Amino acid sequence: MSLTVHAGHRACIVGRNGVGKTTLFELLLGKLTPEEGDISLPKDWRVATLRQDVAPSERSALDFVMDGDTTLRTLERKIASFNKEKEDRELVTLLSSYEDHGGYHFGQRAESILQGLGFEPQDWQKPHCEFSGGWRIRLNLAQTLMVPSEFLLLDEPTNHLDLEAVSWFYRWLLKYTGTVIMIAHDREFLDRVATEVIHIDQGVARSYKGGYTQFERQRAALLLEQETIRGRQEKERVRIQKFIDRFRAKASKAKQVQSRIKLLEKMTYTAVLRDETPYRFAFPSPARFDQPMASFQACTLGYGEHTVISDFTQRIYPKDRIGILGVNGAGKTTLLRSLAREINPMSGQLELSEHTTVGYFAQHQLEVLDRKISAFEHIDHCGDMSEQSIRNFLGSWGFSRSSIFRPISQLSGGEKARLVLAKLALQKPALLVLDEPTNHLDVEMRIALASALDTFGGAIIVVAHDQHLLRQCVNEFWLIRNGKISTYAGDLDDYEAMVGVGEEVRQRKESHSPRVKRQLRALQRKQRSALVRELHRIERSLERASEEEKSLTARLADPQTLQHLDRSELNGLLARHSELTQMVGRLEAEWFAITERLDRSVDDSIQ
Repeated sequence: MSLTVHAGHRACIVGRNGVGKTTLFELLLGKLTPEEGDISLPKDWRVATLRQDVAPSERSALDFVMDGDTTLRTLERKIASFNKEKEDRELVTLLSSYEDHGGYHFGQRAESILQGLGFEPQDWQKPHCEFSGGWRIRLNLAQTLMVPSEFLLLDEPTNHLDLEAVSWFYRWLLKYTGTVIMIAHDREFLDRVATEVIHIDQGVARSYKGGYTQFERQRAALLLEQETIRGRQEKERVRIQKFIDRFRAKASKAKQVQSRIKLLEKMTYTAVLRDETPYRFAFPSPARFDQPMASFQACTLGYGEHTVISDFTQRIYPKDRIGILGVNGAGKTTLLRSLAREINPMSGQLELSEHTTVGYFAQHQLEVLDRKISAFEHIDHCGDMSEQSIRNFLGSWGFSRSSIFRPISQLSGGEKARLVLAKLALQKPALLVLDEPTNHLDVEMRIALASALDTFGGAIIVVAHDQHLLRQCVNEFWLIRNGKISTYAGDLDDYEAMVGVGEEVRQRKESHSPRVKRQLRALQRKQRSALVRELHRIERSLERASEEEKSLTARLADPQTLQHLDRSELNGLLARHSELTQMVGRLEAEWFAITERLDRSVDDSIQ
């Protein structure tokens, strides 16, 4: 495999599960060594990578994210432990370096990333270990984005992000000036972010310019071209074989026949690229429908005494395709859990009709799968199916012969998600309730899922960050905002624009948390005090050097001095005078530089 990614590009790697996408990342990170060939990166590039397996920490969310910038963290520790007996110029050097590396915007940068990824200000001081697994992965991503880098390696960064966070993240990537290689499966995200798509198939990596849609077009053209070439090659093979068969028995044609046989043996064939999806599943439509299927009447939803959604009245009918919009914490999952009967309304009434069975998909279901048994055994427990029927059924969901019988503990996140969806299809629900169903799924599976949902005869209510799935399957949006649910008249583009404006307003209102403001003011006071002390030291040194230079100038201008000094003494005085002149010039330059910095610090404090 040969591959080149140019500086400044944003390359997205796509391909089916198991083709080697993660292996390629491990090679780039030096975790694996290639059996043949070389991998080279510019020596001065700093690499930042998204880690999936960070141990839970007692650090607050904000501190955990800020820890990503190790340079500034090191400078902070040195400044905090600075010994007052040392010269002030050392502290000034540290504080200058801190300022040069963006230290006075350090906390603001971390807060901006946390806000963009969906963390509310009240969560910033919450310990990292108290967040759920998905939210800890968001924190890992936030920490990665804090790392100063020229090369960013991201393995499925949009998993566990909601629609609003994905929208913020792609805008962040567009501003990033370094080189990005990522594994991602959200085709609309790829269309917006990627400058090239690298497709890995049959051990070969091919690069296509543009986003995922352009990749599909280019690949379709390549498939057609390869098929045409393959057809020509087959015609030529048949023609040569006919010549051999016709003249094999004729001695006069023996030499020509042998020549054709050798030509046939040496013929190379263009490998036909696969374009077949391994997924051929559907969600069976329910036999009977009721009108309506579900009814919310003056419902208040929440947990304990905490109200999340209040006074909600709405109905769901057959063929409804409802997408739920709302910022993090608005209550999207609360609404879905109420439909799945995992929580009951605090007040009001939620009624499901007689024939409305609910199929609920949520991320936590991947974790509660029995890890000791196989996918085959899971399906076998769901109903009366023959062994061959189970094999065929799992095969339609993309399970290979070998993966069918592997314990769940050995399956990937994508395989687990497919198994949960497969079990859901066996239930034959009338109402599908889906909470982020595309996490861990590759692009082809997402396309197949969107197609299956599109042809489903029942009703669907879905929360998803995959905009392609929402655009294809949803015909109505409900917006949750300020504890209320309303029908949203706009489309996804309108909603994204609304969220973007809201983010800018929020950032203007909440530029810093109180704690970070206090830290920033303390550092600025420390810097100003150190600068003032350094300025006084320079003034004293400048005064002494200026006096000595003035005295020495007068002495050298006196004829009596020149008459009574020998040549070596005179050269010594001249050398000292030159040294003092240079010292005065250097001290004056330092004095002006520190004075300007003090003036700037006053202006900053006023602002």
